[in-house]
Amino acid sequence: MYALSRPFLFAFDAERAHGLGLASLEAAYRSGLNPLIAKPPKPLPTKAFGLTFPNPVGLAAGLDKNGAHIDALLALGFGFVEVGTVTPRPQPGNPKPRMFRLPRQEAVINRLGFNNEGVDALVRNVERARRIGGLLGINIGKNKDTPNESAEDDYLHCLRKVYALADYVTVNISSPNTAGLRELQEEQALRRLVSVLRDEQEKLAGQHGKRVPMLVKIAPDLSESDIDAAGRVLGDLAVDGVIATNTTIARDGVEGARFADEVGGLSGAPLMGKSTAVLRMLRTRLPESIPLVGVGGILHGADAATKQAAGALLVQVYTGLVYRGPALVGECVDALRRRKEAPSSTPLPLA
Repeated sequence: MYALSRPFLFAFDAERAHGLGLASLEAAYRSGLNPLIAKPPKPLPTKAFGLTFPNPVGLAAGLDKNGAHIDALLALGFGFVEVGTVTPRPQPGNPKPRMFRLPRQEAVINRLGFNNEGVDALVRNVERARRIGGLLGINIGKNKDTPNESAEDDYLHCLRKVYALADYVTVNISSPNTAGLRELQEEQALRRLVSVLRDEQEKLAGQHGKRVPMLVKIAPDLSESDIDAAGRVLGDLAVDGVIATNTTIARDGVEGARFADEVGGLSGAPLMGKSTAVLRMLRTRLPESIPLVGVGGILHGADAATKQAAGALLVQVYTGLVYRGPALVGECVDALRRRKEAPSSTPLPLA
């Protein structure tokens, strides 16, 4: 089905196609036609962060920034869907054009810049969603005009707003498209921010009578010493999980391609090696009690298995959907099922 619609979508610029794709999924879901788009995979229950996921394959944040299509996306067979990144106040993001396809490299460059309708709009959308078949993560960030010295106020505001509605919350400090945001990954800044959010998480758990896991999403462009520092901080503060990784500012594997010189974060197949290397290093630096989510460059089921072999318990896809369509979800679940049933037959990736 997607093979037929992809040429139509690719006739439009990447951001317009993004909107059309979501609108089409929503229309199919509301009309009951979503089984024609994707056959949901058989369950593969996976426990992480004190939650049970129907399967370990999720949708990464960024596709549904306002949580307006949760049910239609869950109907594709995802074990979980992560919406956002959401900020306290609405913001338009960066000037257009700001999203570019690199088809030959199966990659996308974006500099969207946390464009979203604000956390109150997302909350309204989440409250309306039926949320059948999978879990919901909500990814939170800071507004562009909020200085880093006040960043914790934005994250606290969003955490309080979404806490009762989320199955888990992700703290996004790694987008390359908000100026200065990645500075929050520096050891002292990271320790200060995550410490404040961990304290608030425990307060909210008492207020709401439930503990909602909090994850931190990191960049693939960290040096080994940066990863050492992140491991120390996130381990010391006992976060519930880490998502590795966001998009990269590097251009390895796309040199000379049209749009390769556009500013923004690169995702898709060229990110696979870099993001998996960071994932593998984090796994050796964090206690086993902190699960990892592997994301970045998953275009085939074998890529999902490689992420698990490198230390991920769960995986997420996004750009892979652009190039492979919804069938990728079931392909990844099936690959992880085979790996679970015969783990010794799956070769470990080269270091």
